[in-house]
Amino acid sequence: MDKKELVRLALEAQEHSYVPYSHFRVGAALLTESGKVYQGCNIENASYGATNCAERTAAFRAVFDGETRFAALAVAGFPKDCPVEDRGYAYPCGICRQVLREFALPGMKIYIARTEDDFIETTLEELLPLSFGPEDLSMHDKG
Repeated sequence: MDKKELVRLALEAQEHSYVPYSHFRVGAALLTESGKVYQGCNIENASYGATNCAERTAAFRAVFDGETRFAALAVAGFPKDCPVEDRGYAYPCGICRQVLREFALPGMKIYIARTEDDFIETTLEELLPLSFGPEDLSMHDKG
C-alpha cells in the first residue's frame, strides 16, 4: 500500500474519535504483513486512565482478526477544526510504541501526519530504541 494512502486513512479515522474532554482527535491506519489495513481512533473516558489511543485501537482490531505482523502505521492527531498551519505532529505515546513493538516486523515504518502531503517518515526502532520484546522473554531458556 502507498504510504500516502495509509496517511489518508489515518486522517479519515480521526472522524470517528470520541473526544468530549480534550477535543484532540487522533486517527491511525495500521498496515499488516498480509496487506490488510485497520483503522483506529482515540476513545476518551471520564476517568481519563481508561482512554484508549488510536494506535492501540487499530492494533487490537488487527489482532482480533488474527493479524499479528505489522508492517506500517500512519497516525494523525490535532484538535477538531484546527487550521492546517497550526497542526503539529502527534507521535505515538510510549504505551502505543510498546504495543506496536509486540507485533512489528523489522523496520516497521511509522508516518506521523499533519496532512496527506505533510508527514514525517520514521521507524518504530527509531521511536523505541533498545526496546524489550517477545524474544527477550526466551533468553532465560537459553541459560
